[in-house]
This record gives sequence, structure tokens and C-alpha cells, in this order.
Amino acid sequence: MENAIKTADVLVEALPYIRAFAGKTIVVKYGGKAMVEASLKERFAEDIALMKYVGMQPVIVHGGGPQISEMMKRLGKEPTFVKGIRVTDAETVGIVEMVLGGIINPEIVALINRHGGRAVGLTGKDGPLLIARPLRASGKKSEVDLGLVGEIDGVDPGVLQGLEEARFIPVIAPIAGGVDGKTYNVNADSAAGAIASALHAEKLLLLTDVPGILDAKGRLIPTISKKETQQLIRKGTISSGMIPKVQACLDALDGGVAKAHIIDGRTPHALLLELFTDKGIGTEIVI
Repeated sequence: MENAIKTADVLVEALPYIRAFAGKTIVVKYGGKAMVEASLKERFAEDIALMKYVGMQPVIVHGGGPQISEMMKRLGKEPTFVKGIRVTDAETVGIVEMVLGGIINPEIVALINRHGGRAVGLTGKDGPLLIARPLRASGKKSEVDLGLVGEIDGVDPGVLQGLEEARFIPVIAPIAGGVDGKTYNVNADSAAGAIASALHAEKLLLLTDVPGILDAKGRLIPTISKKETQQLIRKGTISSGMIPKVQACLDALDGGVAKAHIIDGRTPHALLLELFTDKGIGTEIVI
């Protein structure tokens, strides 16, 4: 009986959040160990299906960097990075498109569908959803040519809105077409932020392999403002691989998203814990 009462208490705690987010679009960037470990993949799919059943509109944007590097090595091509960005020639972008759109995306779709969701896979080239322009990295003397690496130049959310109206769950691989007709490899965090802005999402949630944003003493910051976040970047407290994730959140807030969250995808049911509990588990970034 005691366990049953605790379960009821959890449901009661979740009720106001279910009510508040019903009908709202929640964009989730899916990446890190949550995409690799079998048990975490199952929990993620269960979370997404539950979100849909209680009336939310989840939209998923997934990464796949480690899987791309693994496939490149299997094909005899050594990955090259500049400031953490994969240099992407024509052969590499073909591998990226194969891994993201042909392997990872269908796997996520099938897993969500197995748990009762109605997921549909697509890439940024469908619709077309995402339009990209070439991204240049600044070197010591000049700009570095990264090849077919893109940054978002435009988002047309029409295809996603149509899927939402039909009660489907979009699962998006971050591959974009350019106005030049070329295919571009796009950072998944940036793509998720841009899509969240275009859909006027209630929330953007980034699943990572860290607890959230940490202060200078390594303590989790549960809630932080945009201004405070920018201060931590200038001080170097937020650095390295966290910068593009945090910047995607800040861009989403600038684009009209109500709140952005960076949460630990290594925690089972991380999405439900962040959305439906009073304390949450990660960092919430607000205006």
C-alpha cells in the first residue's frame, strides 16, 4: 500500500505540469549516451510516447557524431576536426547522410513506435525543413574551409506542423540542403534550437552527458538567466563543448522559446523528471 501511495503522489505532482504543457510543442535534442546504451534508449522512447499520450507535441532532433566517426573508420577514412567541428568533404557528407538518415533515424522511429508512439523520420532536406549556408571556422590567420558543414540559414516548419496536426512525432536528422543544391552537415544542437524557434516551442530540452550547467565550484545550477549564462561564458566557466549547447539555448530564447533546459540524458527517464517534477534534474535557462 505504501508504494501505491508514493506512486499516487508522483502522479499528483505531475498533474499541474501535464495540464500546463498539454498541446504545447516540446523540442528535444537527443544525443550522448542516451543514444548508445540500450536501457537508456528504451527509457527515452517511453518518455516520448508518454509525452504524446498526455497531450504534448514532442519534436526530436538527434545527433550521431560517434556513430559517424565509427563508420568513417570502418570505411578507411580518418575523421578530422577543427575546433570540434568535423571537416566534411563530399565523401564524408555522404557517410553522414547514410548514418544519420539511413541508420540512426529509422532506429529511433522504430523504437518510439514500439512503445506506442507514432513517429515519422525525416531530415532537414525534407519539406525542405532546413536551409543551410557554409560555415567557416576562424583560424589563426584566416578562415578555415570546413567543407560541407552548414549553419542554419532558414527554417520552414510547414512539414512539422502538418505532422503535428496528424498526431505524428517528427524525428529529424540534422542534414540540410543549401540554396546551392548541396547537402550540408549541421550541428544537431543548433538545428534543434532553430527548429524550436520556428515552431514557437514551449521548451527546448538538450540531452547531454553532464548534469547541466555547473558553477565555478562544479555545482549544478538549477535555474539561470540568459544574462547570467552569458557572464559565465565570458568568465570561462562555461567552455569547450558546452558552449554550442548553451548558445543553441540562448538563440532559442531569443527566437521566442519560453524556456530551455540542459539535462543529463544518462539518467533514466530524464525527460519526465525534468518536465513533471518540482525539482527537475538539470539546468533551466530563462530570459
